[in-house]
Amino acid sequence: MKKVFDGSVDYYQVMDEQGNIDMSLFPNELDDSKILEMYKYMSLARAMDAKALSLQRQGRAVTYAPMVGEEATQIGSAIALRKDDYFVPNFRQQGVFLARGFSMDELFLYFRGYEEGNMIPKGKHALPGAVPVATQMQHAAGLAFAQKYLNTGASVIGYVGDGGTSEGDFYESLNFAGVTKSPLVAIIENNQWAISMPRGKQTAAQTLAQKAIAVGIPGVQVDGNDVIGVYKVIRDALANAKNGPTLVECITYRMSMHTTADDPTKYRPQEEVDAWKKSDPIARVKIYLTKKGLWGDKKEQDLADQSLKAIDAAVEKAESFKGDPASMFEHIYSYMPDILQDELDAATASNFWQTQQQPPQRENGE
Repeated sequence: MKKVFDGSVDYYQVMDEQGNIDMSLFPNELDDSKILEMYKYMSLARAMDAKALSLQRQGRAVTYAPMVGEEATQIGSAIALRKDDYFVPNFRQQGVFLARGFSMDELFLYFRGYEEGNMIPKGKHALPGAVPVATQMQHAAGLAFAQKYLNTGASVIGYVGDGGTSEGDFYESLNFAGVTKSPLVAIIENNQWAISMPRGKQTAAQTLAQKAIAVGIPGVQVDGNDVIGVYKVIRDALANAKNGPTLVECITYRMSMHTTADDPTKYRPQEEVDAWKKSDPIARVKIYLTKKGLWGDKKEQDLADQSLKAIDAAVEKAESFKGDPASMFEHIYSYMPDILQDELDAATASNFWQTQQQPPQRENGE
């Protein structure tokens, strides 16, 4: 007998819960102005998240998937992306959209149930949000292969939850990317719960990052509540993407419900939630900035006021939107079948949407 393989997974943390930094791992290109930018995006994402949840409870938005507690994973990875890189989200990447310059009112429009808010503007390197679990990973792998085939030099980040790693789509995507050496960085946003299924009952694997070993690609684990650690690991993976894909497991926690259709108190002990609050991703950055004299109560209040003003303006714009009912007929198939054409003709003849405002004309992105 002889051993033919011996694998391991490295774990990274650059900033701990007390705001202390391991300078041996600190990215050289990162400075305090960039950390301050990360903090502002994380705070804005959390404020927007709270507003979206409130709107849903008031009946002013549809089912919503909160992201509170996962801001560092999303903002750290989004800031690490380069100008021409793409990201492929699932259904909980609101922070990524914000940090990549997407309009907040379009996010609220999507939360209200309008697909117009899920359109990717031309020039924005992203795919729309995907609700089916893990299907977006195949899109990410294909998009990454296209970048290699076309020699664009761009890479692709694909986001998947811990639950998605048990889906066949996840394995098939990583296997394809590994064989083709496509520039894919697959991020597992491990928030410990796939709706009511705890991470420990989903797989016997000690880590989710080690699933990379099965497809022959590098796999690393990082404190997903450490925005600097996430930034470093993703930046390194993107720099190496020309040589092939990397799987990154970000250890974080879903502080709220899976979606607004869910009640986590039915399956999750409050003691667990309280314990994870000590690892709040925003709090540790605030401690760091305060220690360095870059932050204080006045700046915190000013940021909160600015965020609320921007959020309220975005909500007002989203709620003033009047969709075109014709879209429910025109965008179902690549062609208009007779049965839908008959319904469209009948609706038009009845002046059903005579008073409806036409949606703005926009070019679709990639």
